[in-house]
Amino acid sequence: MQDAHLSVGRVAKRAGVNVSTLHFYEAKGLIRSWRNTGNQRRYKPDVLRRISVIKAAQKMGVSLEEIKQAFASLPNNRTPTTQDWQVLASQWQQALTMRISYMKRLKDSLTGCIGCGCLSMNSCPLYNPEDTLGDIGSGPVILDKK
Repeated sequence: MQDAHLSVGRVAKRAGVNVSTLHFYEAKGLIRSWRNTGNQRRYKPDVLRRISVIKAAQKMGVSLEEIKQAFASLPNNRTPTTQDWQVLASQWQQALTMRISYMKRLKDSLTGCIGCGCLSMNSCPLYNPEDTLGDIGSGPVILDKK
């Protein structure tokens, strides 16, 4: 069956990514290929699901390293099944919820004090005398409070 040995061009077209993206994913250990007798890359059809999972996870803000760790947690580093996707999505959903919460705090603080310790705002409601916020940490420490 010709689909059992997909060319890099066919995978790229079907997955909606550039060939260079496939090479990048492979270099990062996210997908695998093998070389045929003509030294051309070939992929199994399940690589399309792996790429789809990578793209969906990236759209959620999941890093490639987190995706790689998730793939490595699967038995024999197999392609995620529907059930695997549910587990992975649930885990990533928790991280996404935390990021959304952080972004909401950032949005709500854009016009006021964010606790950066700059002491330059004349009417800051959290004035920060003697840089007391500096004892808590650096940067916008108020945003980092949960």
